[in-house]
Parts: sequence; C-alpha cells; structure tokens
Amino acid sequence: MDRKKEAVILGFALFAMFFGAGNLIFPPSLGIAMGEDWFLAGIGFLLTGVGLPLLGVLAFTKVGRLEDFSVKISSRFNTIYCTTLVLVIGPLFAIPRTGSTTFEMGILPSFPNTDPFLLSVISSVLFFGVTFWVVIKQSKITDIIGKFITPVLLVILAAIAVLGITGDIGTAVDKQVTEVFSQGFVNGYQTMDALASVLFGVIIVKGLEGKGITDEREQRYFLAGSAFIAAAGLGLIYFSLMFLGSKISGAGTFETTSSALYLAEVTLGSAGKIAFGICVAAACFTTAVGLVAISADWFSRLTRIRYNLWAFVISLFSGVMALGGVDFIIKLSVPVLCILYPVTIILILLNIFGVKNVLVYRTAAYATLVTITVEVLADTFGLTAVSGFLKIIPLADVGFVWIIPCILGMILAYCITQKRNGAKQKAEE
Repeated sequence: MDRKKEAVILGFALFAMFFGAGNLIFPPSLGIAMGEDWFLAGIGFLLTGVGLPLLGVLAFTKVGRLEDFSVKISSRFNTIYCTTLVLVIGPLFAIPRTGSTTFEMGILPSFPNTDPFLLSVISSVLFFGVTFWVVIKQSKITDIIGKFITPVLLVILAAIAVLGITGDIGTAVDKQVTEVFSQGFVNGYQTMDALASVLFGVIIVKGLEGKGITDEREQRYFLAGSAFIAAAGLGLIYFSLMFLGSKISGAGTFETTSSALYLAEVTLGSAGKIAFGICVAAACFTTAVGLVAISADWFSRLTRIRYNLWAFVISLFSGVMALGGVDFIIKLSVPVLCILYPVTIILILLNIFGVKNVLVYRTAAYATLVTITVEVLADTFGLTAVSGFLKIIPLADVGFVWIIPCILGMILAYCITQKRNGAKQKAEE
C-alpha cells in the first residue's frame, strides 16, 4: 500500500465530509457582513472553523474511541454528551441542513417556475435515498468520497475563487462593525465542524479497517495526515470565500443562502447556477453521508437495533426535517450550538494536552457548561438582570463569558488536588 497516496485520499475524504452546507453559506455571508474588516473576522472564523476541527481529529487519535472522549468526567456524562453531540450534528440539525441547502441553493434556482414544496419533497427523497444507499456500503465510504466526489467539488470551488479574486466583482466597503474577531469566532460554530471532528475519526478508522489496517499506531498516522490535509483545504476555501464576500459587501442585502449563489453567478456567468448546483450537491452529500454513518454507528452501539435500520430511520427523519428550510434549522440550532461548542472546545483541549487530573477535567467541563448555559438561557428568555450580572465577568462582553470561570475552576481544582496529595503523603509518612 502506498501510505502517502492513501493519506491524501483520506484527507480529501475528510475535507469533503467537513465541507458541507454551513461551509458554503457562512464564509461569504461573514465576508459580506464584515466588509473591510473581513480579515480579522476570518481569523476568528478559522480558529473555530479549521483549528478546532483539526484539534478534534487529533484528540480522537489520542482517545482512540468515542466512548472514551469525556469518560474522565463520568461514563454517564460521556454517554449523554456524545448522544447530544450525535443528535446535533446528526438528525436534528446538521444532516437536515445538508438536504435543505442542496434544495435551496442547488436545485430551486434552476427550476424557478416549479411548485417549491413539491420540488423540495422530490429533492429530499432523492438526496436522502442516495445518502442511505452509500451509507450502508460502510467500509467503502471514504473511497467513494475521496476518489470521486471531492475532485468535482474542489474544481468548481477553485474556479469560483480564482475568477473572483482575479476579476472585478466589487470592492469591500466599511461596515463599521464592532467585536469583529468574536463575531467571526462564533460564526465558526455554525459550520458544526468541531463537533463533527471528534466523530469523523470513526469513519476514517472504519475505512482503514476495511483495507486491513488494524494497527492503532498506523491508524493514528493516517488520521493525523488526513486531518492536516483537510484543514489546509478548508482554510484556503474559507479565506477565499470570505474575501469574495467582502468584495460584494456593497452590492446589496443578501439572504443566508443567496450570497454564495451570487458569487457563482458573477464569476462563472450563465453556467454559474448549474455549476454551483453541482458543487452544493456534492458538498452537502459528502457531509450527509459521513454524518448519517456516524449517527447510525453510535445508536447501533447504544441500542440493540442494527446499523442499517438506524441509517434508514435517520435518513428518513432528516429528510422530513429538511423540508423546514435552512433558516428554520439555523434558528433552532443557534442556542444549542452556543452551549455545546464551548464544552467541546474544552474537552478537545483537555484531551490534546492529556490532562490526567480528574478533578481539573471535571471542573473545567462543568464550569464551562454551567456558565454558558446560564448565558444562553438568559439571552433566550430575556432575563436582563442575569445577563447584566454575567457582563461583569471579564471577556463576557465579547462573547467569551465561559473562559474565566473555566480557568478559575481549573486553578481551584488543581490547588485542591495538590493539597489532598500533600495531606495524603504526610499521613503515609
């Protein structure tokens, strides 16, 4: 086996699984919203949209199994956390969004005179039907995605990027935006890639096992190599789309899904709609395949129901949810992502740095979870007194209310542990 060639194929597969609905929608939208300040916002976006997914896959190489990702807190917490993670990046939000984005950005623009609801039903049935068929070919998923679908996706995206950067499509305008970096950072949540990253390792490992690669050390080599390749591809595409978005920031107001489509039309001309439709379908399809496979695998291990049946149920449920549309799904997902992302960030970092102190591990996770949950509930239900109190915490006014409580909790937990260890040593003496 050619290890380098296999790592490149896996890297393309991982890139394609990451690059889905949110990855097409949010970078150009962020560029439009930020205007001249797109670069600083882009740095924030790249931290959560590229840096965290990379760290998530690397964390998986250290943990080895999804069941061990947060088990230091408790086995019950790990089960609840991982199940919530799978539901959020699976049938509740991320998978349906791939189907609805494919319809709104890839199909509807080409059939403007057709009944939208009927067209969305047909689109959903076809999209998730093909997704289910590929998912049940479990060991071949990475080959199908890496060898055949990703090249099509990359060629179209590269054409849009190159023509947009070299052509005259507009000029970035001053939007006078405040909190630029934090807006980019939080916008990166919407890609859901960091949440998916700790789970995509499962797909890569299954693909390797299907090729007879069962040695854990060798599997980690391929995982790490593919993660860096995917991260490099994501970073280039995101920065290109954000820059192009900033160039059309003075062209008018765009809906969530229309900015990327507009870029395709101004760069690729009359063929833009068709080419972009293919690009959207390819991007969303690869992500849907990966996420359905992950979700089905998790629930099949959690219950006595077999993998293929779970894959069918998840595909069916996601197809129905997709009919609600992109904006509906985004609106539902925002509060959940704002809670789940900071906790996932902390867990990824704790695993990356190999923190062995259980009390520090638990305190960091719970301090983050409690603080961010209180903030999200206060914002959701308009509890101004609670929101005002939270603003006292440093960094809260720029969207990072959870960082200081997490750090203080870790320091306190470490001091308590040291004191306990000291007392134990004295008792033994």
